[in-house]
Amino acid sequence: MSKLYATSADLEIELDNADDRQPTEIKTEEGKLEKLALFYDGENIKGKNPGKKLEHQGIKIEFVGQIELYYDRGNHHEFISLVKELAHPGELTQNAAIDFEFVNVEKPFETYSGNNVRLRYFLRASICRRISDIVKELDIGVHTLSQYPDINNSIKMEVGIEDCLHIEFEYNKSKYSLNDVIVGKIYFLLVRIKIKYMELAIIKREQTGTGANVYHENETVAKFEIMDGAPVRGESIPIRLFLANYDLTPTLKDVNKKFSVRYFLNLVLIDEEDRRYFKQQEIILWRKAKGAKDISASLKKV
Repeated sequence: MSKLYATSADLEIELDNADDRQPTEIKTEEGKLEKLALFYDGENIKGKNPGKKLEHQGIKIEFVGQIELYYDRGNHHEFISLVKELAHPGELTQNAAIDFEFVNVEKPFETYSGNNVRLRYFLRASICRRISDIVKELDIGVHTLSQYPDINNSIKMEVGIEDCLHIEFEYNKSKYSLNDVIVGKIYFLLVRIKIKYMELAIIKREQTGTGANVYHENETVAKFEIMDGAPVRGESIPIRLFLANYDLTPTLKDVNKKFSVRYFLNLVLIDEEDRRYFKQQEIILWRKAKGAKDISASLKKV
């Protein structure tokens, strides 16, 4: 059982079995990595609260799911708000630990911290007082888990310049788990320009806002050279990209009508005059369950 600890000057929140939980890391606005206790959709959240002698107008604990758009910092968009009253107005006469529990809490979205938006879950404990309340917040991390997709077609596309270049590229599938390997091949059917090198990149595209206030942010998560030198007609280039090496999230589509995160494979050819020819293809990323307990109810379709 989690508990809330309170003194006349401070307030703490202690989660049950926090040290036994697998931690997850989330990037703060300052770019630092913060470790959070990891939870899944539908899991209980339990804790406790301590205290010394203290007059108060009530003690409460809240569980909040919130989206913060950095261009609109004055407005926080809450999609979950649960409240439990832990004590009526009165006086804490001795050190105490107040138990609390939120049962089967729905956590529909994954914790996310991006360039223009943050989605967070946190506990907020408050000791209400006449002059000023004492408030303490504790963030937790949430992962959304998915089932293996029923349909996962390969990607086959052609790109070219008339009478100069004609290539085909093929990727083994269109939906990848975050620890998956992208396997593919590039076929050169016609080459009449001098290609200097070729590179493959993973682009993360973050879209926030609606209507006139839509912001797009592209970030190159990974980039590597897959060919150096001029190819010849009939040549094929293999592709093998290990996703576990990179800081990726699942694809997030229209989260609470506030933001989306999509991923693209960007194939770029550069010729000897430094002209660039490229082709983008969207891929779907999803998080696979790995040894988590009692999570079958929280699995989602990809």
